[in-house]
Amino acid sequence: MTTSTAHSDYRMGRSDWLLLVIPGLIWGSSFFFIAEGLDAFEPALITPLRILFGFLALIAFPQSRKYIPKEDLPSIALLGVFWIALPLSLFPFAEQHVSSSVTGMLNGATPLFVATVASIMHRRFPHRNQVLGLLVGFGGVLLIAIPTANKTSSSAFGVALIMGALCCYGIALNLAVPLQQKHGALPVIVRAQVVALVLTAPFGIAAIPSSSFAWHSFFAMVGLGVGGTGIAYALTTTLAGRVGSTRTSVTTYIMPVVALFLGAVIRNEVVAGLSLVGCGVALAGAFLTNRTRK
Repeated sequence: MTTSTAHSDYRMGRSDWLLLVIPGLIWGSSFFFIAEGLDAFEPALITPLRILFGFLALIAFPQSRKYIPKEDLPSIALLGVFWIALPLSLFPFAEQHVSSSVTGMLNGATPLFVATVASIMHRRFPHRNQVLGLLVGFGGVLLIAIPTANKTSSSAFGVALIMGALCCYGIALNLAVPLQQKHGALPVIVRAQVVALVLTAPFGIAAIPSSSFAWHSFFAMVGLGVGGTGIAYALTTTLAGRVGSTRTSVTTYIMPVVALFLGAVIRNEVVAGLSLVGCGVALAGAFLTNRTRK
């Protein structure tokens, strides 16, 4: 039995569903935290700050310092680029043009990119249950996005940046699976964070003079780093090693619900009724994608 087939047959238990739901909740709130951070910090400064706080949260665990052979370090470096440095740099710039709720809602399309990359890598088309779930989930994302199509906050440039970040996620989750299976989540993520921090820190330092300071923005960065760049990454890497990249990626179907709630309640962003329907459809897609095949 191949690894890809084994992942499709794996029956998710309660702990797996927690590993799926918790990162979705954390990452759903991350777009709110980014918007709060942009009140004081330049976009280029937000990314290294969140990576730094995420690194400090995870390096405290002894397991994160576990030895990894040199031959796997290039793959971890690629993970640092495609899962952390590039996408996390794109989102703050995107949110200068697109609202936090719209950014979170569009992230529900991540499984489509992950499934496409997985199919290419394994030369194997996803099982029909997964295809159905992905299509339903993407339909939900479309329902969410339709009401925002004519709004100036949802500029084409901002949406393009988000789609670029999702392409990165499609590559990264497939890179994460074999690395987690060999070494566990923490040592892989911590090393990937170091790579991402080295790549993004120079841009963050250059952005300091044009940034200001506000305590609510600073604490938003702490929460974003510890939760979104620390805990959520570790949990998602663990789940990817258990159930595969495609099924893990549907955690992003939870994100629109959280992003909509925080955007509407705290940031007073207008939420259309059709978007709420889309959230329900997206969650249904997450369930269908994670059903074991018969």
